[in-house]
Amino acid sequence: MAQEKVFPMTKEGKEKLEQELEYLKTVKRKEVVERIKIARSFGDLSENSEYDSAKEEQAFVEGRITTLDNMIRNAKIIEGEADTSTVSLGRTVTFTELPAGDEETYTIVGSAEADPFEGKISNDSPIAKSLIGRKVGDEVTVQTPGGEMLVKIVNIS
Repeated sequence: MAQEKVFPMTKEGKEKLEQELEYLKTVKRKEVVERIKIARSFGDLSENSEYDSAKEEQAFVEGRITTLDNMIRNAKIIEGEADTSTVSLGRTVTFTELPAGDEETYTIVGSAEADPFEGKISNDSPIAKSLIGRKVGDEVTVQTPGGEMLVKIVNIS
């Protein structure tokens, strides 16, 4: 039997997924079933775009429920170790772009809770891969979609 994929995540990340799952199961699922019922009442299903749309949404919702169930079941909570000397999963790292660039701060999380707009990057991302295992003061070449950039790690927490 194939090994289940493990989803590393913070305790907060797991709670967020559990809340989304609960919402989908208790609220969204019922809304979609109701939409299907209403669309069915319009008659001929062969040309009923409301029905098709509701069925597509139902497939999406059920797929998301299955995905979230799997992620939560296989979640591995990242414990914040006392060691903040090196960049690792669950750590927040601040770096500056060299020679004299902006300071940026990211928290490295598992792919399940990555949200770049919230400053949370996946441990599988090129930036995180470049930084993991490094220490404050290290200068690191980071691969970005726009090419390489040289950064200096200024803080790990």
